[in-house]
Amino acid sequence: MKHAYQGDNASLTQMLGRAVLAGIAGSVVMTAFQKLVEMPITKREDSYAPAQLAQRLLPIEPKNDKERWRLNYAAHTSLGAMWGAAYGVAAYKGLRGMPAIAVTFAAIYTSDVVNITLLGLAKPWKWSRQEWVIDLVDKFVQVLATSVIFDHLLDPERPS
Repeated sequence: MKHAYQGDNASLTQMLGRAVLAGIAGSVVMTAFQKLVEMPITKREDSYAPAQLAQRLLPIEPKNDKERWRLNYAAHTSLGAMWGAAYGVAAYKGLRGMPAIAVTFAAIYTSDVVNITLLGLAKPWKWSRQEWVIDLVDKFVQVLATSVIFDHLLDPERPS
C-alpha cells in the first residue's frame, strides 16, 4: 500500500516529531480553555485523572500535593503528545483538517474511555450528561488545536 505522504523516513520522523509537538501545544490550548472558559462556566474543580492514570500504569506515588500536581501535568503533556502522534499518523496517510480531526478524535477518545474503564479509573456509564459534554468538548478542543498548529505552523510538507 502506498502512503499519501511521499517523503523519506527522515522526513516522516520529522513530521511525526512535529505532530507530537503540535499535540503538546494542543494540550496547552486545552488547559487554557479549561481554566479560562469551561471551568468558570461549569464550576468544575481541577481533574487529576492524568496523574491517576500514570499512577495506575507506572510504579510511581507522589509524596505530596506538589508532586501530584507535577505528575498530573507531566501525564497530561504525555497524553497530548499521544494525540499529536495520532494526528501525525493521520497526516502520514494523507488526511488533514476535519477528516484527520475526526479519525484522530474517534480513535484516541474511544481508546481513552475504554482504558480508563478497564483500569477502574472511571465508570463512564455513570457519568451525567454534563460530564460527558465536558469531557468531549475539552478533548475536541485539544485535537482541534493540534490540527490547527500542525497543519498551519509545523507541517514539514506545508509550502513555505
